[in-house]
Amino acid sequence: MAFSQPSLQVTELNYQDWHDTVAIFTPFAAEPWALLLDSAAANHPNSRYDMLLRQPCKTFTWPNAQTQRNPFQQLQDELTRSPIAPLPAPYQDLPFQGGLVGLFGYDLGRTLEVLPELAQQDIDLPDLAVGFYHHALIIDHQEKRTYALQPADFTVAADEFWQSNSKANNSAFQLTSAWHSNLSATEYHRRIDQIHEYLRAGDCYQINLAQRFQATFQGDPWQAYIALRNANRAPFSAWLNLPQGCVLSLSPERFLRVAPDGHVETKPIKGTLPRLNDPNRDAEQVQRLKDSRKDQAENLMIVDLLRNDLSRVCQPGSVQVSSLFAIESFNAVHHLVSTVEGRLPADVQPLALLAAAFPGGSITGAPKIRAMEIIDSLEPHRRSVYCGSIGYFSVHGQSDTSITIRTLCTYQDSIYCWAGGGIVHDSDAASEYQETFDKVAKILPVLQTCGDVVNTVTVDESKG
Repeated sequence: MAFSQPSLQVTELNYQDWHDTVAIFTPFAAEPWALLLDSAAANHPNSRYDMLLRQPCKTFTWPNAQTQRNPFQQLQDELTRSPIAPLPAPYQDLPFQGGLVGLFGYDLGRTLEVLPELAQQDIDLPDLAVGFYHHALIIDHQEKRTYALQPADFTVAADEFWQSNSKANNSAFQLTSAWHSNLSATEYHRRIDQIHEYLRAGDCYQINLAQRFQATFQGDPWQAYIALRNANRAPFSAWLNLPQGCVLSLSPERFLRVAPDGHVETKPIKGTLPRLNDPNRDAEQVQRLKDSRKDQAENLMIVDLLRNDLSRVCQPGSVQVSSLFAIESFNAVHHLVSTVEGRLPADVQPLALLAAAFPGGSITGAPKIRAMEIIDSLEPHRRSVYCGSIGYFSVHGQSDTSITIRTLCTYQDSIYCWAGGGIVHDSDAASEYQETFDKVAKILPVLQTCGDVVNTVTVDESKG
């Protein structure tokens, strides 16, 4: 007996009435597994679509007690056995047409490689948190059109599904402590000295080192996300509400984009300088970053690493560097960004590419595995959501994922935020330490102003 594929219907809604992403999503932000892929109204070429997702038909987490299978293969199997009929012709170019969306935490890399168990795991969020979504609201800010996807047999009209009569949680977000780092300035400098020893010994060419900031809070984390969104305007922002806590991402960095025809693009960031208020001095910052041989060397190392990662699964000869050392400017910083492209064979799926390149080389170092081993020995705590990836894998073959830098999470009564950078032979410890604060210049202070408590960024000098 032949079974018909389930199908989704598309309802086009009036953009003028359905373009305010925050207003539409706010009533659902606290809903279990509510997820927002948010271009955040950024002035950036990648800020075209916002995707609002609710009520997944299935959820997948790792680790879990039900299975010990490779989670990447488990998700691919789910996509394969859960086909959805193609959308009608007018809508076949929509980037998401039903499929998997969610978080791939940094420590999911432990399912791919054997790594030491040195860093403390004190944030009990899953390393994998992915839902299979049929309900999506896709807002195309370039074409000024809004599309609602839902199962064809769903009995609630699309405009009703995306309206809520319930009141949103409007309790003000407020920090209840100062920010504290898990590494003092002295400890951070000492670890950079250790990294230089590894580099001189030939273990690696580059190693990423991060510090983690922690504060306690009260109130609604969604209010914190709105404040951070407005301050950062990052094109790969995201919100994910999980049973254990929330993920708030203000990422500027694309990890892997795969088109339905198999075209692959990755855009590693390596090289950062802060924005300055004076336009002339800010232009000088851009030129300084363009001319920085150190930042170019860091960037090139990661470009080579990603060329190698993509070549593991892309068609032979298809991997190429289409842009090297371009400047991309964001609200808080200027970045040095390169672009590497390739093409997947017809029998290789985007999730296989993610597994081949995970976690992203721009936030590990090179060679990747040895760099990850060293990171685990130098950073006091596991990275959790930081330096993993958030994104979607549509049933029609398109996918897009970010690198979860400038990313926070909540767990119990604490909120966490990380910042780091790539260390090479000529890295200066004081400059690298300051760069971590430049990267969170529009994150930590923004949350300090969300309440009446006066907080400062501090480090605990009693450690080490």
